[in-house]
Amino acid sequence: MESQMRERVVMHIDMNAFYASVAQHLDPSLRNRPIAVAGDPKKRNGIVLAKSRQAKAAGVKTGCAIWEAKKVCPDIVIVPPDYAAYKKYSRLARMIYYDYTDLVEPFGLDESWVEVTNSLHLFGGDGLLLAQEISERVKAELGLTVSVGLSFNKVMAKLGSDIDPGDGIVSITPESLPEVVWPRAASDLIYVGPATARKLHSAGKDTIGDLAHASDIFLKRRFGVVGLMLRDFANGIDGSHVRQFDPTKADVEYDIKGIGNGLTAPHDLESERDAKALVWLLAESVGQRLRESHLRCRTVSVGLRRAGDLSGYARQRTRKAPTCLTKDIASTAMQLILENQPIDPEHALRAIHVRATNLVPMDAPIQCDLFGDVETIAAQERLETTIDDLRRRFGNGCVRRVVELTDDAMRNLDIKRDNTVHPIGFLR
Repeated sequence: MESQMRERVVMHIDMNAFYASVAQHLDPSLRNRPIAVAGDPKKRNGIVLAKSRQAKAAGVKTGCAIWEAKKVCPDIVIVPPDYAAYKKYSRLARMIYYDYTDLVEPFGLDESWVEVTNSLHLFGGDGLLLAQEISERVKAELGLTVSVGLSFNKVMAKLGSDIDPGDGIVSITPESLPEVVWPRAASDLIYVGPATARKLHSAGKDTIGDLAHASDIFLKRRFGVVGLMLRDFANGIDGSHVRQFDPTKADVEYDIKGIGNGLTAPHDLESERDAKALVWLLAESVGQRLRESHLRCRTVSVGLRRAGDLSGYARQRTRKAPTCLTKDIASTAMQLILENQPIDPEHALRAIHVRATNLVPMDAPIQCDLFGDVETIAAQERLETTIDDLRRRFGNGCVRRVVELTDDAMRNLDIKRDNTVHPIGFLR
């Protein structure tokens, strides 16, 4: 009973300028210099993914083109992304957090919620001192800095770490809500995105305090039940738990809703052969990740962006039986593309996204097709699982399909290795 009545102690730890900081740590010559982690303009994805504090101070913005970054900061250094290094440092940081509690919930690569409610007494009982200790350990052991929000639930802890984007600690208590939280812009609150902020502004509600005191009628009419949830957040009400995961796993076991990969092609895709090479590369990554997660998908979808006007659309198809086979995913994706448009110079594609949804566990019972070949499908799954094991040991390029080698500009792509890992949604 005492544990249930005890006020929660939750931290949100955000590694500052994560991609750029990792690059600076790995290459000392980059330290204290304006750098940007960016794609390759030759591959037509030359935008800034992250920037150092020095680059930010010079006016470089995430998402801008490299030429724009160089215009505002001529001495900026451009470095390529290194997702393997980001995953490594993300895992090392979590290992530090696990020294204090088993309640560590990642929110993307560079952020984690850490709850120490039931273990704080083991480390002196002072949340601020413990947050400072964790911050100093990350700096000393990994060479990175973190912002820490310390509060009584996940939403307020997240807001705290966002308030100080530098190497600091911000504590938010229930008593400090009117002074610390309510004067801040409504857009500072998690899940108040640009569209929601515009709707709030149109009604004269620009601060978190305005949202905290909004009426039921206004919120339901403008936002439905989500509006009531956001008002709870603004009032510091959040009963969501910091979820417990196995620290020995390579990554966290979320309730996965879908697995997908997309890529802007190195050149416009002007033929079926061009599109097929990229679709198979994407399907290879999706299929491998499905099998690693012990899942099959019932639905395959594709997202397409045209080369001419950069317009796009998406299509999906639900299969009769769930699958994790690369060939099933690729063939379904290609069917969707060809059924909806020709692929020629006049109808060229710039980017393709392949996604698997409607997922089911591999051990879930499946209704067999009376005319299907169950044994053949099982043998194909065993073969692909064996290939997955080889790729884990020797790299994803050790086994390649001929169809993936038909385009010289794409044959060296490793889409699974270089896949950007985005945060898992706070709402599940």
